[in-house]
Amino acid sequence: MKLAEALKERADIQTRIAQLRNRLSLNARVQEGEKPSEDPEGLLRELDALVSRLEELITRINHTNAETLDDGISLTALIARRDCQQKKADILRGFLSEASSLASRATRSEIRIKSTVNVAEKRKELDKLSQKLRQTDSRIQQLNWLTELL
Repeated sequence: MKLAEALKERADIQTRIAQLRNRLSLNARVQEGEKPSEDPEGLLRELDALVSRLEELITRINHTNAETLDDGISLTALIARRDCQQKKADILRGFLSEASSLASRATRSEIRIKSTVNVAEKRKELDKLSQKLRQTDSRIQQLNWLTELL
């Protein structure tokens, strides 16, 4: 199984577990003399099986990520880099959106609002960061499809 396939299965299991949580909640209590629409014991057995498989997948994925190297850098380190690049890019986008918006003035005597940074220069920095982010993500995706799950 390729790493990418394991990642897809992990996502599917996480979705199914979330759905099971809702189904269990809906079948936790019933009016006296009534039966639940689904057997809670069956749902709990299904939850046990899914959680067990999820634990196995997470362990194998993490092990594979730690052991897989690309130019001497582990896949785990690449994922951390991508996540941090994404976080920084998101914050910069919000900041630059605020910095580039101008307050309108009705008269010349009103307070003038101006940006605290050179927005054009910072947008260029954001563009470079976004390019690095795309490259990092592409490297990760490529490794996911080429690497066998350990």
